[in-house]
Amino acid sequence: MAGSSMVGTSMAWTVAMLAACVTLALTLPAAAQVMTVSSVPTGPSIDRRYTQIEPTHVDLPQTRIDARGHQDILRTLYAEQGFAMRPLPRGKHGLTLQANGKLTPAGEGYLNEVTVYGLSVKAGERVVLSNLRIDKDRIIFDINGGPMHKHEFMRHVQIGVGGPNMTEPVIQDANDPEPTGARIVLAFHDYVPEVTPAQIKALLAPLISFDMKTPVQAFTDTLPPSLKKAILDHHVMVGMSTEMVLYAMGAPDAKSREMDGQMPFEEWIYGKPPQDVNFVRINGNRVIRVEVAKLGQPLAIFTKDEVEGLLMTDGRPVMAQVTQTREKTIQMGDAKRDEDTQAPSAPPTLRAPGERLPQDKDSNDGVGDKTINREGPMRPVVFPKDTSNDPARTVPAHPKPAAPPDDKTAADGSDKPADGNGAAAKPAADKSAPDKSVPAKPASDQPATGAVAKPDDKPQTTPDAQPAQPAPAKPQPPSYFYGDHPQPAGR
Repeated sequence: MAGSSMVGTSMAWTVAMLAACVTLALTLPAAAQVMTVSSVPTGPSIDRRYTQIEPTHVDLPQTRIDARGHQDILRTLYAEQGFAMRPLPRGKHGLTLQANGKLTPAGEGYLNEVTVYGLSVKAGERVVLSNLRIDKDRIIFDINGGPMHKHEFMRHVQIGVGGPNMTEPVIQDANDPEPTGARIVLAFHDYVPEVTPAQIKALLAPLISFDMKTPVQAFTDTLPPSLKKAILDHHVMVGMSTEMVLYAMGAPDAKSREMDGQMPFEEWIYGKPPQDVNFVRINGNRVIRVEVAKLGQPLAIFTKDEVEGLLMTDGRPVMAQVTQTREKTIQMGDAKRDEDTQAPSAPPTLRAPGERLPQDKDSNDGVGDKTINREGPMRPVVFPKDTSNDPARTVPAHPKPAAPPDDKTAADGSDKPADGNGAAAKPAADKSAPDKSVPAKPASDQPATGAVAKPDDKPQTTPDAQPAQPAPAKPQPPSYFYGDHPQPAGR
């Protein structure tokens, strides 16, 4: 009994919950739910430092490199220093730059390399060509020690005598740090031509700059022109990183850490009165607010991000709103339709508008065998005309045609007298109209039904008989459906 009561209680609770859910669903206004669909991508864009490069235009010789050119490249470029123009990822795959061509990977692939293997060199940092080698159709550069240990194979070889525990590895790397360098592959078509070190530097210019620069120049050369100008003018913008702020303003005069609700931030203060004082608020690694206090002027506050659009994709500034929007608003819920004036919409179909299939036949288009196929495309319903307020009209159910005025009939109602051969006369109901091909004969007295006329009887003249009048038609009830058209006769 206890188990039955528990089952009954559980079922009652389930029914109550379902009823509550149905009631809540019915009370919510379905038509008020609106969803906006836009074809403009709203996700985060790719940093312009990871996008595709602009190909170089360096004239390359057609001859193959020889031993002398090989030694000249090694002697000039080995241990050469430069500045990274882009972030360089770690990993043995590295970046492949086609001579006077494009970079592989680029975009999402470039960003994935940095995410998976880590960042080796940031943009604007100094790099060193620690090793290079020339293969058949490419030159491989190892940056800052390269992404792999030296003697990678020999590290797995052990030599010893006396047992398995007496061996020692050939390469002792217990104290060697993990390699954090990068790799760049400069690829040519079919073979390495007889290029000079200067031409190789020009080909590597999108990734490494070998010019003499200061650290600020090396860093700002990797940025868009407008952002570079702001840093060189010592101007802080909302959206800058802490590294940009340090290059633009240097170390702050004071720092303070505070909380804004649940968000922690750090305030960097530059300047002291009566000079201009800049309050730079930083959250994480980005500037979120800049306040400039000038003597005798109200406090200027800047909170709009002006840097994100400069660092993304093509480097153009962020626009307030695109004039041409590509959005579409979809109203959710059941569609409301006026049943009195609107026909139901056609069901969904895979046919194109106006498309006809071979099995579609219609008696109104003159195509096919005049057979109506109701499995064809569905069309909107056409409602009949409302004739409830029209005056009533009566139409005879079986109207009889009136006889011509020149037709003469016998007094007994027959159309034609008996012939001379004694044939019986035909009743008038057999023919609805007289035969005009036979000339009319004068009417005569006819014998009774079933009697035979004598040949020697003389016809007697009688006055012209009036045409028979049709019997009055019975009144019909008014029709409201076929108000404008007479009903067909002879149902």
